[in-house]
Amino acid sequence: MSDLHELSATEQLRALHDKEISALDLTTHYLDRIERLDGTLGGFTTVTRDLALEEAARADARLTNGESAPLLGLPVAFKDYPTAGVRTTLGSAALANFVPADDGWTIGLLRQAGAVHLGKTNTVEFGATCFTENEITGQRAVTPYDPTRYSSGSSGGAATAVAAGLAPVAHAADGAGSTRTPAATCHLVGVKPSRGLVSPAAPSSSLAPTTIEGPITRNVADAALLLDVMAQPWRGDPTGWRHDRSFAEASKRSPGRPLQVATWTATGLDGVDPHAHSIHAVERAAAALRDAGHEVREIAVPAPYSEPVRNALETWFAAMVHASIAPVIPPEQHHLLLPYTRLLYETGATLSSTDTLMAQAVLARFADAFLATLDDFDLTLTPTTSGPPAPIGHFLAYGVEGVADAMLAWSCYTPWANLTGQPAISLPSHLDESGLPYAVQLVGRPRGDGELLAVAAQLEQAGLWSEIHPPCWDR
Repeated sequence: MSDLHELSATEQLRALHDKEISALDLTTHYLDRIERLDGTLGGFTTVTRDLALEEAARADARLTNGESAPLLGLPVAFKDYPTAGVRTTLGSAALANFVPADDGWTIGLLRQAGAVHLGKTNTVEFGATCFTENEITGQRAVTPYDPTRYSSGSSGGAATAVAAGLAPVAHAADGAGSTRTPAATCHLVGVKPSRGLVSPAAPSSSLAPTTIEGPITRNVADAALLLDVMAQPWRGDPTGWRHDRSFAEASKRSPGRPLQVATWTATGLDGVDPHAHSIHAVERAAAALRDAGHEVREIAVPAPYSEPVRNALETWFAAMVHASIAPVIPPEQHHLLLPYTRLLYETGATLSSTDTLMAQAVLARFADAFLATLDDFDLTLTPTTSGPPAPIGHFLAYGVEGVADAMLAWSCYTPWANLTGQPAISLPSHLDESGLPYAVQLVGRPRGDGELLAVAAQLEQAGLWSEIHPPCWDR
């Protein structure tokens, strides 16, 4: 079949189980598309062709023997996070030859569930930016809807791969929106689970309480499918918790009651207004929620991005980047870091423990303002981004000193949900007259991941978006 990528992941798994297709044919189909198309898209850092074919052949043998596993034989693209025996760069030229001995926790769960490892997707150096370009491949990750524009970051390559039909689904991670904003640029579904539902690759740190791995997919059912595998926190995770039923099942049920939905479109930043299409996306979703019987009420932004909050965010990011780099990159290799990464590292090196703790206190108060305001609501609806996918070079237009402000102006709707620990999902809305995607963000109550997926599926079934593919889809 030449159109295997037309099938959703759920449909592919059903066809594999019913012996209508083989894992080897399915994997070969995607590998051939990667070889043919990815040169202009920047979706992958490393393609594991031989490994993928070996794993697909083993999956076929297991399927023939009547074995089953949640993802058996399904090709999956993995973010460039620790993977046993496979080069792992974290987007940095300083780690160009690093090959871990072990899988990160969530990648390990996906592989144990039978996923076939297509390769590692392009990502941002140490998660520092919301645009994906590095010195590993020399390629930016771009949206297939317009290759002159970024597919965001840090999970930019993951979104590029799924949108272009180079993988049915992708593993991603979100520290301040970096699963949701890439999904938004590529007309996809991107999920940031509640804090503690999915464990981090390494023991959690007080410096990085917000980065949560999750799925990027074409529809809600496929997102729920992957989340069921990912949502198995390791026993030592102090924030870990388990959902009491399948997310795949939760996504098939209606919420069961009318929900109270808060919405806003203001950015919370002085002088930064959302694009008209970002506002239109929220208006479309609000209308669909009302038609489904929910009550939607517009409110003011619970807390603005005041100067102390912006300064605290910059301190927090600098501290995280410094803490990530210091143990693994020796000083003689710091010249291999990108200029903005070096700026964050050097800033982080000047911070005292008091500086970092004070920044965390400011961000905790910022998060508390959102939790207090939203306590009477079941859901929150906002744009995912303030505008369309950003043109290449946009965030560096004013040099490295202007990167933080440019990123926050574009991605201002997402970081608060990382700070509060709430589940959030980016859903496609529509394409504008130039064919650029826009999206909305839904945020649920803490640990309300099942209900959030149920509402997302409700909006999908109501026609909030149609699956419009980019120009390269049929190539």
